[in-house]
Amino acid sequence: MTAFKEMLKNSSLFRKIYIIDLFFCNIAFLQIPAYVLLFFLFIWGLRLVVYNQRRNNTFFKLRFGLWIGAFLICSLLSILINFSITVLYSVLMFLHVMICFFVFYGMHTEPDFDFKNELYSIARFIVYITTVINIIGIICLMLGISFEWYWVKFTIYENRFTGVYVNPNLLGFSSVVSVVCCHMLYKDGLMKAVNQPRVSKIWIVSCVATNLFSLILCDSNASLVLALGYAIVYVVYIFFADKTGLSTSKIILKIISLVLVGVFLIGSVLMFRTICQAGFSVVVSKTTSIVDMLTGEQDVVSGDSDQVTKDSEKNSDVTFGHQNKNLDSGRKKLWKESINLFKISPIIGISNGNIIFYSEEYSNGALSYSYHKSDLHNGFLTILVSTGIIGFLLFGIFGFRFAKHSAQHLFLQKKTFRNDVYPCLFSFLFAYLFYALFEKALLYDISFMVMWFWLMMGYISCYIAKFEPMLETQYLFHKKRLTRTML
Repeated sequence: MTAFKEMLKNSSLFRKIYIIDLFFCNIAFLQIPAYVLLFFLFIWGLRLVVYNQRRNNTFFKLRFGLWIGAFLICSLLSILINFSITVLYSVLMFLHVMICFFVFYGMHTEPDFDFKNELYSIARFIVYITTVINIIGIICLMLGISFEWYWVKFTIYENRFTGVYVNPNLLGFSSVVSVVCCHMLYKDGLMKAVNQPRVSKIWIVSCVATNLFSLILCDSNASLVLALGYAIVYVVYIFFADKTGLSTSKIILKIISLVLVGVFLIGSVLMFRTICQAGFSVVVSKTTSIVDMLTGEQDVVSGDSDQVTKDSEKNSDVTFGHQNKNLDSGRKKLWKESINLFKISPIIGISNGNIIFYSEEYSNGALSYSYHKSDLHNGFLTILVSTGIIGFLLFGIFGFRFAKHSAQHLFLQKKTFRNDVYPCLFSFLFAYLFYALFEKALLYDISFMVMWFWLMMGYISCYIAKFEPMLETQYLFHKKRLTRTML
């Protein structure tokens, strides 16, 4: 029992189990048990919020914690002012935000915490599990195994490849995360720090190949933006992280080179995706026809041409592209609805739990209790509508302060991070800000994608804390408990 109690005090163990369980919430056949476990893990996370505050004085050691505290107060006021029948959901989201800030982002307040070992363990798991899952999905797709069972749409979801995931967009996000994990595990700085065996090249190559393949076939535009953003930001770092100094001519030359590289990268990726989707559509059509003949589902001997034609038409329907040809995939309607919701309470917001309720009661009802219409599909708009101008500004100040210090450590430190994971973390977070414009991201969603964002922020905060050791001893207001780090 003593060992179990000690385990409950381990924040690192909680983060590992929590993020893995949220990942399995995206897998079709494991979703229900994963959500059942999530209930108990959520309670564990709340217990850690209280325990860490008592043991580590978490709030007063948080980097930029003053803005976090003000944002939480604003969120709580929004819940109280907009008290309604959905108040329990608003409180649930408020508690979720506490876990994001104090357990994930606040990991840098934990004494003697070795964050690189935690990062290595999680990244290695993601590489292994996504590779296996994608191989299963691709094999089933090639064999023509596709069916619908309640909410499960196995391998094909609305004409897009979804594999064993519950949604193509979740497959796309997980694919990008997996490739980023491969990139981080390739870094010598991480491997030397953790003193652990490297993931074999076979696994790395297989992971990259299957996840890029899945990213193309799932046709997730937001995930493609995330992948391209990550690549472009990382290339920018490689170009400008020159510790020997840059002349004006070199800077101009590198900017021009970056623009050309960016245009070429975006154009080539879009072209490659179109070609691969068209080509693989034909391949799947042929392979499923062959499998049908081998299994006897097509009467080849009797020459049942009608059945052959019917099956061929069914297989050729899968083009791995959006059925909805609008580039925004219907998001504009949700974004327009956010304007009406914002007008209800522009200063303090309507609280997150009231977004759907107020949409149905006081607006056009564009939002509903369904998967595709349960959120504004824009992380920034969700925060703006939920907490109003005040909350949005407070969260924005926190984000700006964090981004400023992160960029300073990346580009202005005398030592280079080329062989470390820090540029990977920074590139992912920067790209995620663009991704958040199109998905349920940033904060108000208990999901793998949101918690992964805060996990990456937590690791970067550990770098910031490491390279700013003197800030913690500098106090404001005559050595009161309010330290300079909180600003």
